[in-house]
Amino acid sequence: MVQKQDVEFAGESGVTLRGWLFVPDGSGPHPAITMAHGFAGVKEHGLERFARAFAAAGFVVLVHDHRGFGASDGSPRSDVDPWVQIADWRRAISLLESQPGVDPDRIGLWGTSYAGGHAIVLGATDRRLRAVVAQVPTISGYQQSLRRVAPDQVAALETAFTDDDRRQFQGAPPATRAVVSPDPSVPAAYYAPDAVSFYTQPVAEGVWDNVVTLRSTRAARMYEPGAWIARVSPTPLLMVVGLHDTITVTDLALAAYEAALQPKKLVTIDGGHFDPYLTRFAEASGAALAWFTEHLAPLNP
Repeated sequence: MVQKQDVEFAGESGVTLRGWLFVPDGSGPHPAITMAHGFAGVKEHGLERFARAFAAAGFVVLVHDHRGFGASDGSPRSDVDPWVQIADWRRAISLLESQPGVDPDRIGLWGTSYAGGHAIVLGATDRRLRAVVAQVPTISGYQQSLRRVAPDQVAALETAFTDDDRRQFQGAPPATRAVVSPDPSVPAAYYAPDAVSFYTQPVAEGVWDNVVTLRSTRAARMYEPGAWIARVSPTPLLMVVGLHDTITVTDLALAAYEAALQPKKLVTIDGGHFDPYLTRFAEASGAALAWFTEHLAPLNP
């Protein structure tokens, strides 16, 4: 049996973050895993399935919403700052350490997509972590943008960034755009059919809005978590990579894996960016669970 609890804790600068804590049977102390979603996503976008698989194997699992998204507080809403999210995530690690049923010396971190990039940065800079899983991770925001933004659209995007800066200087709130749209005439972060389908999957009313700040896109284009990958060692790193990923881009992930130092492992999924959550869930979750089991040595639940 796994118990699911609502939790809240103070993130960076006192912002209240909220999430779920999954607690397995037994008095512990248990190993623990902290999890979060990627760009403009919420925990309801497929993370409970992973969390329950890990918890059923004897791990305490914390899944939190990034500030400004889902159940977490934070203003402006729908604003993605990778470095603030990373600072908040350190608070999540501290929350797990404080749980009476958790062994603070056996904490792992699982991040996916944009948060897979965060997993690399945190693995390189927070030695409380004893194992890291980066699923379909962002490696280079700049290189990804070269693939996903047509050259003839770059100038207009840069102009929009500048106009947004000027409006904010005059006191206006940050400009927003859609997270996904099937219509290329609608400004959005993603247009790929698989992205549209994934983000717009049914969730409870009020949990997720199809909106993100424009400056989040600029921040994403500036974000280079792959620069940290050689520094994750000696923390064990597992990378789960989709062989047909056009979102975080397969070849960038494979090159980053080559730059990582031991101990490391690569698991490839014969699918795109969202298949680890969906059609290839058993492979992706099984690989992560095996990695955490090997390096965090869970006690029997």
